[in-house]
Amino acid sequence: MANLKEIRNRISSVSSTMQITSAMKMVSAAKLKKAQDAITAMRPYAAKLTELLQNLSGAQDNESPYTTVRPAKRVLYVAITSNRGLCGGFNANIVKEVKAHAASNETAMAVFSVGKKGNDILSKDFEMEGYETAIFDDLTYANAAELAQQLMDGFVNEAYDEVHLVYNRFKNAATQLVTVEPFLPLVPEASENQTETDYIYEPGKEAIFNTLLPKALKMQLFKALRDSFASEHGARMTAMHKATDNATELRDQLKLTYNKARQAAITNEILEIVGGAEALNG
Repeated sequence: MANLKEIRNRISSVSSTMQITSAMKMVSAAKLKKAQDAITAMRPYAAKLTELLQNLSGAQDNESPYTTVRPAKRVLYVAITSNRGLCGGFNANIVKEVKAHAASNETAMAVFSVGKKGNDILSKDFEMEGYETAIFDDLTYANAAELAQQLMDGFVNEAYDEVHLVYNRFKNAATQLVTVEPFLPLVPEASENQTETDYIYEPGKEAIFNTLLPKALKMQLFKALRDSFASEHGARMTAMHKATDNATELRDQLKLTYNKARQAAITNEILEIVGGAEALNG
């Protein structure tokens, strides 16, 4: 009977876990819908703004402290992770990507961590330029712009010569793509199919470029944070869905084991009663 009690306790424990993972899945699904709508609506604007700046920077020699290319003596990687776990390989994939770049890069390397989980792991192996954990509590453009300005000031002051963003780009609820994206300096992309278009700029190319460039960089970081935020909820929803399925399967197996053990115990009791009765009659 002690064995039956142990199995009942395990069934109760697994059922409680299943309820928790199912609730977390539904919460993440609700948050994912909002985050997915936000990043989907934002991407066309961010892409068009980047395209405009690429055209302006390639059209003429616009000088800006954010476009200055210098020898990469110190490279900063901004690792965007989450503050909480239970989201599968979401955080581990970012850490793995940063370590892979560190192994293949001979220049001095520093890491700025956005998210508690990334900071907890990366701070053991890398020089940390800083970390930010509260931004996901209130993910707004203003907060992202403040963080971007901090990175931009560090680049201008030559604290580092290149800045790269490492984050999970949202594709769908089940798929997140680890992305390493150049942030600073802004270098115009060469395109074979690029055709020159004669636009009339007012007040002028240089004025527009210098005004839009800081805003575009801040928008780029905001988009990466939005992508990561949506990816986190997608990864957690998928992980909790799998955990709920596994808990359901384990509970069913335990119930089957319990029923078999209970049937065996009942059979043994019947055999003992029958055996005792025959002994009395004999």
